[in-house]
Amino acid sequence: MASEDVKAARDTAVEKIVNLAEEAKLAREEIKPTSHAVLSICKSLVAGGVAGGVSRTAVAPLERLKILLQVQNSHTMKYNGTIQGLKYIWRTEGFKGLFKGNGTNCARIVPNSAVKFFSYEQASKGILYLYRQQTGNEDAQLTPLLRLGAGACAGIIAMSATYPMDMVRGRITVQTEKSPYQYRGMFHALSTVLREEGPRALYKGWTPSVIGVIPYVGLNFAVYESLKDWLVKTKPLGLVDDSELGVVTRLACGAAAGTVGQTVAYPLDVIRRRMQMVGWSHASSIVTGDGRSKAPLEYTGMIDAFRKTVKYEGVRALYKGLVPNSVKVVPSISIAFVAYEQVKDILGVEIRISD
Repeated sequence: MASEDVKAARDTAVEKIVNLAEEAKLAREEIKPTSHAVLSICKSLVAGGVAGGVSRTAVAPLERLKILLQVQNSHTMKYNGTIQGLKYIWRTEGFKGLFKGNGTNCARIVPNSAVKFFSYEQASKGILYLYRQQTGNEDAQLTPLLRLGAGACAGIIAMSATYPMDMVRGRITVQTEKSPYQYRGMFHALSTVLREEGPRALYKGWTPSVIGVIPYVGLNFAVYESLKDWLVKTKPLGLVDDSELGVVTRLACGAAAGTVGQTVAYPLDVIRRRMQMVGWSHASSIVTGDGRSKAPLEYTGMIDAFRKTVKYEGVRALYKGLVPNSVKVVPSISIAFVAYEQVKDILGVEIRISD
């Protein structure tokens, strides 16, 4: 009898061990990303990169003019408006001048856009999961505020990951044919800044960028996704579901999202560009103190940059380049969103986050 009890206990123990092993195996399989999941991630990154490269190249002349307007001082103005500025660049630097810095911008924006779109999807999924757990409603959807939070997280991650390239892109963009010193390209600019100004210089203007990216990227995604949901739910155009949203409708949603985001965050973008020029001795012909000195203006921080910009040039200086940026941002954001979704459709990746 005792031997039977021992045998039964042994069989029970073996069965438990086998069950535990099976459970551990299943857990590992759930945690380990499948090849399909990895492929989906890669396709999402590719779609985001293509969207960024296409949209920025399409508006490169306006992007360059915007930066030139942002950093020039009001006493030695070369660029007085969008049309005049573009004509001046064409006359003095030719067709290539309109696209100066675009190569570096694309080298930055492709990984930036890829990381941003991917981060937004992942952050949205995580926030939606937590929101459903908290509310106990498995059918709950992201609210505009939650979408704004997901977009802000995505923007900060993407911006921080590629900020050094944005910093040197700003400097390359403001170069002209008559500049006393020329960066030959992105890598030359990176190495020169590291050698002459140190590693911290690559993150000049990072603080206003972080603060500005929250309303800019956050509002972009929140407004875009909310407008799409509103169109689907209210069916003002006779739409049945998201799959029937046409390219024109998506362009309109992207345009509205871009306009709202850039208007709110624009002063921080101006301050970021000016802080990026600090420490660059050859920027004296572009950014000077009050117009009476040839020495480049120095800022001790973001608040000091705001104060000196307003003191020397007035509040309007915080919106320098807003017109070409407004002309640029609508097609840029619109093309980015549409290109992203079109590429994902072609690659066969599910794009709806709220499911």
